[in-house]
Amino acid sequence: MNNPVTANGRAYAWPQHPTVVICVDGCEPAYIEQAIAAGLMPNLKAMLARGTDLRADCVVPSFTNPNNLSIVTGVPPAVHGICGNYFIDPASGEEVMMNDPTFLRCGTLLAAFAAAGARIAIVTAKDKLRTLLGHGLPMDSGRVVCFSSEKADRTSVAEHGIADALGFVGLPLPSVYSAELSEFVFAAGCRLLESAPWDLMYLSTSDYIQHKHAPGTPVANAFYAMMDGYLGRLDALGATIAITADHGMKPKHDDAGRPNVVYLQPLLDEWVGADHCRVVLPITDPYVVHHGALGSFAVIHLTSLGDTSMVAARLRLVTGVNEVLERDEACVRFGLPPDREGELIVISESDWTLGTRPDRHDLSQLKEPLRSHGGTSEQRVPLLLNRRSEAPPADRKPRNFDAFSLALNRRLD
Repeated sequence: MNNPVTANGRAYAWPQHPTVVICVDGCEPAYIEQAIAAGLMPNLKAMLARGTDLRADCVVPSFTNPNNLSIVTGVPPAVHGICGNYFIDPASGEEVMMNDPTFLRCGTLLAAFAAAGARIAIVTAKDKLRTLLGHGLPMDSGRVVCFSSEKADRTSVAEHGIADALGFVGLPLPSVYSAELSEFVFAAGCRLLESAPWDLMYLSTSDYIQHKHAPGTPVANAFYAMMDGYLGRLDALGATIAITADHGMKPKHDDAGRPNVVYLQPLLDEWVGADHCRVVLPITDPYVVHHGALGSFAVIHLTSLGDTSMVAARLRLVTGVNEVLERDEACVRFGLPPDREGELIVISESDWTLGTRPDRHDLSQLKEPLRSHGGTSEQRVPLLLNRRSEAPPADRKPRNFDAFSLALNRRLD
């Protein structure tokens, strides 16, 4: 029996069975609840009857990169450093994507297990996450694979631990804007587990469907029915399965289907003058068809700190704004790194989003009423296991980044 592995101050028991942690991107709990109620997820329903059915809080900002990295490190962004998909790099003053491993401030628990000799498999839908999730893994060891659905046709042993992921999975290369992008992740997970005795596996999907279709709708239900088939296969292979999400998803439009947006930059330019502030939207990534870069969390950088209280007070009066927090308060409350945040954090109302200027958001490709995430209203996510775990203490609210602890230790450590 191998010894427990410690990563970032948390101890994890060595897996007794192949352990698969799944991050279902954008999985508002109602998606699973309604699909089960409709009889479309019989495998998951049976797993939960003998397993664990919890609700947890994700990291705020409720975006993809911060939450995936919290899940695989077991700690909040204040420790691992990834506080958005996009931010102003203090070293350069430039707005950049936060997908380079140099921004990471700690190692992942997956890398810690790999260093102890474990076999590790990672499959993510979008390639933007692959290098972050795979950071520190010995790709040339023969014990690690890490690839994305998006670029499964371009894998190599040296970079991904597998020469031909597309041929191995046996499905065509999916479009990045499709349900098939996520299905490829599940199919790859099943194929990997059928082919070798992996110790830990991390599967992370895309929220393309959740951005476009509400819980209980035919397309959403079909997606979760598809997922249920793969869960049944993983369960039959003897895997311990933990399912969570990086964030929920809420409608962000009026009764006519028009997006509800507070455009922050024109307001700030009027109040403090042009070029005296910068609005950064951490939701920003290359996949704008999903959401037009509109989310529920914004960061404001001010040239003059003397303007902070005035701007905060005025923003709190704006329709669609739920909270305006100064940096120190926001970082303590949400577990964020202060040196990577602005002077103010703005969180929208549940059915609103935050933008910069209208001309910086291409909404022409939104074919359905806007659904998005990023704030506290999208913080509640599922935390489900096919095995029984201890009930969490009354004073300990589960987090999505407890998924590996629950799967391996069967309790919240």
